[in-house]
Parts: sequence; structure tokens; C-alpha cells
Amino acid sequence: MEIQNDFDRLMFFEHARRSAQVTYDKNPLDAENLTRWGGALLELSTFQSVQDSKSMIKDAISRLDEALSIDPRKHDALWCMGNAQTSYAFLTPDKDEAKGYFDAAYVFFEKAVNEDPGNELYRKSFEVATKVPELHSELHKQGLSQQAMGPGSGGGPSTSSSVKGPKAQKSSDLKYDIFGWVILAVTIVAWVGFTKANVPPPPSR
Repeated sequence: MEIQNDFDRLMFFEHARRSAQVTYDKNPLDAENLTRWGGALLELSTFQSVQDSKSMIKDAISRLDEALSIDPRKHDALWCMGNAQTSYAFLTPDKDEAKGYFDAAYVFFEKAVNEDPGNELYRKSFEVATKVPELHSELHKQGLSQQAMGPGSGGGPSTSSSVKGPKAQKSSDLKYDIFGWVILAVTIVAWVGFTKANVPPPPSR
């Protein structure tokens, strides 16, 4: 069932990416479309190898950057950019390099909250942004980052169960809360955004 769900997700966001590209060719100044495109690329990156994923996230960042150059106060683009920076940081083993992306994510999440203070999703992301560097260190220490972000992972948090020992058990809740939140949040916002854009849903099972 999970394989089917992952396949549906892959098809849905691939269709959304293609639709966004067609719309972009007609109107490159549509910030809403650029945000959807960035969100689709971010979702699709979770199905790739680490190197391909990093490349796709960079592409997502580029699209979101375009959206924000058109509308710097677009809160959903700011929020998506925060998630893109966070995702890239998780795939960057070097702690200092990753910190730059985490710091950027924090700023984008803060701006999103400032633009839409009542949005619980943005506020939660902003709160979590201070804890993710700790998770990054833990994941890379235990060699979990590739598993968590590998192709078709679809969830990441389940990897914590494969780690043995009391220390791993102690940190598993933190991993689930933060990593699970990042994946869930991206999926929810992207799904809602594409639904609003009248992108057809994935084929029914």
C-alpha cells in the first residue's frame, strides 16, 4: 500500500511540475505558479539519489527565488524556500556548510510567519528550525541521512527504528518529530497549493 501511495505521490507531483513548466512558458512572471513549481521539485527530490536530490532542490530554490523576486512578501514561497534550504542542509554532510542553509531557512520561516502570523504551519516550522541542526549532527553521526532522504523513502522517520542502543532510542522521538514534521509539512502545503491550482489528482487506486 505504501508503495502505491509513493507512486501516486510521484505521479501527482511530476504532473504538477510539468503543468507548472507549461504555465511558465506562457507567463514567466506568475509567482503563484513558480511557487507550485518549486514545491513540486522539492517533493520530487525525495524520490532521488542524494546527488540528484541536491540538484533538484537547487532547481527548486531557483524557482522560489524567481517567485520571491516578483513578490518578496509571498508567504507560501517564503515558507517553501525555508523547507528547500532545510532539505539541502540535511543532504550536506559538512556541519559548517549545512549551518549556512539552516540559518537561511530560519530567516525564511521567520519572514513567512511575519507575513502570515496566524498560520500554525509556519509557526511550527519556525519553532522547529532552531532544533534541526541538532538532528543533522545526529543523523550524519549515525550515517542515517542517506537512508532518511534516499529514493522512495516517503517518510524518513521510520529509519530511527533501525538504530540500536539506548542513546538511539532516546533521540528517536526528536528525529521523528523534526524530520517527520519537515516531510509532512512540505507534503501538506504542496498538496493544498496544487489542489487550489486545479491540478488533477493522482489516479485512484
